[in-house]
Amino acid sequence: MKILIADDDPQILRALRVTLGARGYDVVTARDGAEALAAAAHEHPDLVMLDLGMPHLDGIEVITGLRGWTQVPILVVSGRSGAADKVDALDAGADDYVTKPFSIDELLARIRALTRRLGPVDAGAEPVIMLGAIAVDLSARSVVRTGTGSGSGDEAGKPESIRLTPTEWRILEFLLRNPGKLVSRQSLLTDIWGPHHTTDSGYLRLYLAQLRKKLEPDPAHPRYLLTEAGMGYRFTPDP
Repeated sequence: MKILIADDDPQILRALRVTLGARGYDVVTARDGAEALAAAAHEHPDLVMLDLGMPHLDGIEVITGLRGWTQVPILVVSGRSGAADKVDALDAGADDYVTKPFSIDELLARIRALTRRLGPVDAGAEPVIMLGAIAVDLSARSVVRTGTGSGSGDEAGKPESIRLTPTEWRILEFLLRNPGKLVSRQSLLTDIWGPHHTTDSGYLRLYLAQLRKKLEPDPAHPRYLLTEAGMGYRFTPDP
């Protein structure tokens, strides 16, 4: 497995190259944002690990640039511990966030979890889930409103792609992989923003409202993405 590490601190690059290399990973390094984008295009890594505070292009710009052409897993490793920095990185397209200083055991666990989470869907699992006229393909990470139009002309019945932010996708995928089950707010917050944000339920209310606007037939009276007052959320599939 090839990992691209982008950081302007040579000591961190050297330490991670040695540590991850000793565990069998093929490590490629970059010292700034522009070099990181070039290395990603040339080396085609299986995972990108990057700092936010880099010269030339900062981490958010690198994430945005990568997401323009690849869905490679992105793990941010940064000294910035503020909630706003984490939300900005995740919304830009990062898949996970680790705050410096970190333990190597935690970092390795995050890498393993990330590659499992974003890997292929289990054999035998149904990768496409229908929410009425909306098809969610978990393997392709796509959401499409199927052709249900009844009017005339070229646009009638034409499928329409629905764009979700990376954070919206992660929340939706978590719920869809647990059909009919109550998913606690703490579980969602931990999975999306980490264990230190289990009380930040305002984030979830905001993102669930956005998901309902995009996916529910009647967002004011949700059919699929339900709120269980005081407990969490539940995805209720069609019979």
